Amino acid sequence: MKYSFLIMRTMQDWLDAYAVSHQNKTNKKIHFICVPLIVFSVVGLLMSIPNGFLVSFTGIDNFSIANWAVVLLVPIMFFYIRLSMKMALLILAFLSLCILGNAQLSQLYSLWKTSLAVFVVAWIGQFYGHKLEGAKPSFVDDIKFLLIGPAWILDDIFFKK
Repeated sequence: MKYSFLIMRTMQDWLDAYAVSHQNKTNKKIHFICVPLIVFSVVGLLMSIPNGFLVSFTGIDNFSIANWAVVLLVPIMFFYIRLSMKMALLILAFLSLCILGNAQLSQLYSLWKTSLAVFVVAWIGQFYGHKLEGAKPSFVDDIKFLLIGPAWILDDIFFKK
């Protein structure tokens, strides 16, 4: 189709397309571990960015509220809201847990070092899973699939029978 980029996909379209390259049972198990770890680590990396500008801009001096993770995750939520309010609420709950977990983690360890290590190890796992699958990661075709991975897992947990 010449103008296929104009057609808006539904959440189910995205999930079905993502599932095509995630059929191998071991790869699926790896994704169920690594995708949440990647999201958690990205949130941690974003929270590690100094938030001096945000504090002066918002007047909020609370680490769990005035940070780059919260700011950058707001537009991401619009992507999910456009596709499915149910999924958007699940993603919001998951991201909130990631923010709270990283706030706690930051009290114990270097947040950016821990997040970076988790990020690297989880991506190694992901690529190993795709080697087993014999299929390239979905995001190679469309970067939006990076946002679909967490939704695919939540869909499987909460909506698959």
